[in-house]
Amino acid sequence: MYTDHTLIIKELERSIKFHNLNSILGFLPKGSYLVGGYIRDIILGRETEQVDVDIVVPFNAIEIGKKIGANVGSKFIILDKKREVIRIIFNHIYIDIANQVSTTIEGDLSSRDFSINSIAFLFDKKCLFDPLNGLTDLKLSVLRMHSEMNLLNDPLRILRCFRFVSELDFKIDLNLITFIKKNKGKLFLVAKERINYEIKKIVNGVNALNAIMLIKEINIFCIDNLYDESFFLDLEKINYAELNQKEKKKFLPLFFISQILDEATLEKFKFSKVEIAQTKLLRKWHFFLKNKNISQLNELDRFKLHKELEMFLPSFIFFIPQNLHLDWLKRWRNKEDKLFHPSNLLNGDVIKKNLKIDDGPFLGDLLEYLSKELAFQRLNNFDEAIYKAKQWIEQNAPKCD
Repeated sequence: MYTDHTLIIKELERSIKFHNLNSILGFLPKGSYLVGGYIRDIILGRETEQVDVDIVVPFNAIEIGKKIGANVGSKFIILDKKREVIRIIFNHIYIDIANQVSTTIEGDLSSRDFSINSIAFLFDKKCLFDPLNGLTDLKLSVLRMHSEMNLLNDPLRILRCFRFVSELDFKIDLNLITFIKKNKGKLFLVAKERINYEIKKIVNGVNALNAIMLIKEINIFCIDNLYDESFFLDLEKINYAELNQKEKKKFLPLFFISQILDEATLEKFKFSKVEIAQTKLLRKWHFFLKNKNISQLNELDRFKLHKELEMFLPSFIFFIPQNLHLDWLKRWRNKEDKLFHPSNLLNGDVIKKNLKIDDGPFLGDLLEYLSKELAFQRLNNFDEAIYKAKQWIEQNAPKCD
């Protein structure tokens, strides 16, 4: 993290030059300044996949945006005509330009969400302006609000607190925690798509676990009796190190989502049909195994478990006994394991051609039977599969009176 103003300004100017942003600075009027996450991330030495730049101008943001778009070959979009907020997409960088709404820069910065996002770089004077002590809060890794009204004006900022916990490993100021507990219900005034976006950011952060535990503790989504169900685990007692880094990145987000939202809330917040279906399967097999010893499952149940959970089994691994984790993960990582990755030696077209069977449930049942036989190592080649298929047909074909 950079702490010296001179070093911060030097790094800011280097970054501006690196991203070719100098080409747009000439179109900005006197009194314009850079603010927000772009400065914050540079101070933290944090690199992000997408670069977002926020610029405030004293007046005429729309006209300025049009000139920039016409002269530097960038895409120009009006985000809010009344408030004059525009976006320039330049070299895959999102540059938002807005009019200053207060009579002073300090007044404008005081209307932002958190102190760490209220640090400005004044283009004219080439200096930092930090009236809310955001630099100190960055150094302390603490998230602090300046005004309750700033968050109430856009209640999504309540949820965004947890994104900073997840992405930056920040702590939330106690006064802000008290405010969140008191006002969390106002989150439901926000468009569901925006809530969905923030949740996705939270569960994919480097420190997502800390954010998820805090969300559960506060019950930010006000779901009655959500955590009384046995489906919701003690997240502090889980050994996440059993998953490798690639698995954590791919499968922990689904697991975390399932631990803070029930199915009804997933639908309410516009999660995809796939995400909802996967969560339902996690719940289905968890409750199935609550009533049965996993080592005593019959072959059909064990086969169906792996068939339904194959694509995201690491998201389910924490619901089974600890002593099975490593063995299951090892087998799942082996793409040749036919139980953990069910497949078939015959496809439907081959069976229809060779055994004269039509499409329908009967064909589906036969394919499942052959896949199960392969999973439990009772099939080795094409000829054996054809032989077993003929046997199964003889035993299961509908009888005519």
